[in-house]
Amino acid sequence: MAVYALTGFSLVSLLSFGYLSWDWMKPGLVADVATDPMEKPLPPTFTRPPHIIFILTDDQGYHDIGYHGSDIQTPTLDRLAAEGVKLENYYIQPICTPSRSQLITGRYQIHTGLQHSIIRPRQPNCLPLDQVTLPQKLQEAGYSTHMVGKWHLGFYKKECLPTRRGFDTFLGSLTGNVDYYTYDNCDGPGVCGYDLHEGEDVAWDQSGKYSTFLYAQRVSKILASHSPKEPIFIYVAFQAVHTPLQSPKEYIYRYRSMGNVARRKYAAMVTCMDEAVKNITWALKKYGYYDNSVIVFSTDNGGQTFSGGSNWPLRGRKGTYWEGGVRGIGFVHSPLIKRKRRTSWALVHITDWYPTLVGLARGNLSNVQGLDGYDVWPAISEGKESPRTEILHNIDPLYNHAKYGSLEDGFGIWNTAVQASIRVGEWKLLTGDPGYSDWIPPQTLTNFPGSWWNLERLTDGLRKSVWLFNITADPYERYDLSEQRPDVVRTLLMRLVHYNRTAIPVRYPAENPRAHPDFNGGAWGPWASEDDGEEWEGGREPLKSRNKKKKCKICKLRSFFRKLNTRLMSNRI
Repeated sequence: MAVYALTGFSLVSLLSFGYLSWDWMKPGLVADVATDPMEKPLPPTFTRPPHIIFILTDDQGYHDIGYHGSDIQTPTLDRLAAEGVKLENYYIQPICTPSRSQLITGRYQIHTGLQHSIIRPRQPNCLPLDQVTLPQKLQEAGYSTHMVGKWHLGFYKKECLPTRRGFDTFLGSLTGNVDYYTYDNCDGPGVCGYDLHEGEDVAWDQSGKYSTFLYAQRVSKILASHSPKEPIFIYVAFQAVHTPLQSPKEYIYRYRSMGNVARRKYAAMVTCMDEAVKNITWALKKYGYYDNSVIVFSTDNGGQTFSGGSNWPLRGRKGTYWEGGVRGIGFVHSPLIKRKRRTSWALVHITDWYPTLVGLARGNLSNVQGLDGYDVWPAISEGKESPRTEILHNIDPLYNHAKYGSLEDGFGIWNTAVQASIRVGEWKLLTGDPGYSDWIPPQTLTNFPGSWWNLERLTDGLRKSVWLFNITADPYERYDLSEQRPDVVRTLLMRLVHYNRTAIPVRYPAENPRAHPDFNGGAWGPWASEDDGEEWEGGREPLKSRNKKKKCKICKLRSFFRKLNTRLMSNRI
């Protein structure tokens, strides 16, 4: 009884004190830098393909940047965004692999088979090998391509590695999260391995270096060794600010007044990453790239509120289809932008970077069919209307079905128990279980007594499986209009039906014991041979049988390791 009273108090209190009435357009938070709207900018010098630097941060919350009113210091990001174009209607995916796959392919995850969860370290799975990637298209256009940071698109075969998917060089991790200093990653008790790779080799010698610094230094080295006369693409996928919460002490000291320990460490990591971006920007200028460069900054999903992140004032968190999970921080900084120093409300999705960047590179998209992204450069650079009018956030048939969802609730055309979400114009529809749904102010992240946001979700959505919001008028998703506007619900359900007809089967194979790092010298890395083939091919159903030769190989391997383990145990005894 007392707990539910606390739940009610939390919501009423937040409303009473104005926590949920934060002005979306309040100056100093998401406002433009003061400029004359009639001012005609100088035309950019666009005589050759630009250098492209794409910076992706991990688990950075929507609130966790200075110009969104954060208590975290991000002077570099604030300045770059202020001098460029802020994207305030920009969408990403709620978790790691889906955002990265859609960036690299320009396709919704229902069209790559990656619509469920993430690619786990022991799964025989990776970005489909038949997909032509963004760096491959840029290579075709004459670009030198480099990746620094987190891959998280599968590695069970060498064909899945970044250097086989369009990148000339790679320094980073293959799995989803590693220690920032030791680069160790455990995928369950006793299943631990080292995960830092240089090209296709394990980079044992880099252990001990803080990853945010290491990656920024690598970008500087790449720029120093390359000619600014030749186009270059660098994809910088920072590990920051994903858990574990680790930062050099001097950055933590800046936030010593923060009472919330998780928030304090998290803030330190964000500021450290901001300084890394400063160093990269400095290197672009020092080595002569800046004047002909395009810097894109994006987060990969919403912040994890249990680990210091904040998506305030948006609803939800990482892993959910509420705005707090899918609305991202994004901006573009470039001397080539025609209308700088402004905020854009053009609808943009992470799939749009594929055709946009290939277009900037003067690459050829005529032989690429089925892209879900749009070229949004005119909307970004010139302030034109976005060609995008809708976004399929996802359809996940494997996620736990909502208890109270049914085909009947979906007008006989859609099972509302299925987790799905779509944005069409100003309307957003969610079905199934969208995930934790409360609004969490940054001050309460882990110090607030009890798990009141979980209880609010249960009392609010226990018997529901359909939500409808006018996101333009109600960006915080406070007012569910599904009962008032069944006509809109039906229209959006029809769009889900349309997209679902184009979906390929989910690629989510069972984990394989051969992936254990102990069988790979103590490091995570490719473990399947070319003879093994793909567990899933081109979106077809999983292969149900394997030839006897392959089975025999597996049996011999397992027998060998069983014998080896027996010997080791005997020696210990």
